[in-house]
Amino acid sequence: MSLFAELTWRNLIHQTTHPELAEKLDREQFTVYCGFDPTADSLHIGHMLPILGLMRFQRAGHRPIAVVGGATGMIGDPKKTEERALLSEEDLQRNVAGIRAQLERFLDFSEGGGAILVNNADWFRSIGFIPFLRDIGKHFSVNQMLMRDAVKQRLESRDHGISYTEFSYVLLQAYDFLHLNRTFGCRLQIGGSDQWGNIVAGMDLTRRLEQAETFGLTFPLVEKSDGTKFGKTESGAIWLDSARTSPYKFYQFWINQADADMPRWLRTFTFLSQVEIIALEDELRERPDQRSAQKRLAEVVTAMVHGDQALENAIRASQAMFGGSLAGLDDATLEDIFSEMPSSELPCNTLNEEKLLTEVLVECGVLKSKGEARRLIQSGGLYLNNERITADDAKLTESALASTSICVIRTGKKNYHLLRFVASPQQ
Repeated sequence: MSLFAELTWRNLIHQTTHPELAEKLDREQFTVYCGFDPTADSLHIGHMLPILGLMRFQRAGHRPIAVVGGATGMIGDPKKTEERALLSEEDLQRNVAGIRAQLERFLDFSEGGGAILVNNADWFRSIGFIPFLRDIGKHFSVNQMLMRDAVKQRLESRDHGISYTEFSYVLLQAYDFLHLNRTFGCRLQIGGSDQWGNIVAGMDLTRRLEQAETFGLTFPLVEKSDGTKFGKTESGAIWLDSARTSPYKFYQFWINQADADMPRWLRTFTFLSQVEIIALEDELRERPDQRSAQKRLAEVVTAMVHGDQALENAIRASQAMFGGSLAGLDDATLEDIFSEMPSSELPCNTLNEEKLLTEVLVECGVLKSKGEARRLIQSGGLYLNNERITADDAKLTESALASTSICVIRTGKKNYHLLRFVASPQQ
């Protein structure tokens, strides 16, 4: 299957500037670029579509360029609602470094791999304001710039309006395309559907100044089947940085996706073959309770973003919620897994007092009385670190810890409570 045919099958094409692009991609090698503005020190899963787009082009034999917007990030692509907060130089540099490191996990920037990683601040630093207005600005029609959706909506807003800073963003991104065409022979820009205006502006500028034929391709907006925004949860965005979104929560995000979204997500966010994807869709229809599609999706994407070891840990952590072993899980992972469960803090020396486990659970309010504790043990419903407690006289000692300072109590099938042991002030 050709690259364009595969992109079409995976529902990854929203718009293209030339109908002949499909044929050209099969016959010619393209240098293709996509930009990533460093508005944070990490990318999130909303960025995965363009990242995977560059990966697909690289695997098809084309040369990808990932542009980190050290210059454009100082301004920000205009939002439809309000002005972006300007980043300090220090924050911007930290964000650029974080994004560079993440992109290197997905694309092969080695000499043999062919991919290129650049920062547009490297060429904008040497351009003076007057020369830029004279040589670049004169090719832009304010009339056309005013017709852009984000600009129109901001102009109609009494509360916000739009600054000249954000209004001029399109000039900078257009110049990126011109510079990359001149320097690397780049002929194609890809991006989300919201980047169409910026892409076309860059093509027009490159045609005017270089008489070069360039192309554009956009991906569709990623939305769930119910129309809600993809990639957001109650706790915020799903980040690609494990310090912001742990591999366990990242894995759980994909596991919890709706059946109706599986066909699209399997096509969009994986490199799985058509044969395997169709088989997973068939299994989803026949045995939806098995959630095989969600599990496969979560495995593939988590391994791609965080690596095989992190995936293995995430699966083990996920199983822990359903009675699996807690062996080898550290404090941070247990806190992550049971973050929404009640917990109690106890001084570390409690573990040296050889108190009865049931006595401590009553003191913490996990159980109402020693009588309830005895009945729960007799019925097989009390668990310590997912191991059933069978004796009324079980002691709470250091051997009860699942990790460095935590043990996990379960009553019944799914009522969890964390006991967290902390150093007392005198310790």
